[in-house]
Amino acid sequence: MNLAVMTTYDWRLIGRVEDIPRQGARCVKNGEMTIAVFRTSDDKVFAMEDRCPHKNGPLSQGIVHAGCVTCPLHNWVISLETGEAQGADEGRTQTFEVKVEDGEVYLKI
Repeated sequence: MNLAVMTTYDWRLIGRVEDIPRQGARCVKNGEMTIAVFRTSDDKVFAMEDRCPHKNGPLSQGIVHAGCVTCPLHNWVISLETGEAQGADEGRTQTFEVKVEDGEVYLKI
């Protein structure tokens, strides 16, 4: 997805919901940062930096389940809503606001 498609104030159009696989992710760039945009099985959309707080694993390649993503490197579970590590693990990944209007996904940067 190309982040520079359209800018409305601080909301950026990044694509359509169907561009993101259910229980999967797509990545967009914001300068040097990569942001993973996730879609749950019930079509909710979330965005966070594509880095696990543990060892910087690519969260976009993880398994999406029950409002969380599991890092593919060491199985840390991260809340899609808050970016907080779950269970006994501690750490947080930066999250970003997203909104969906008429099937189009906007990312607030």
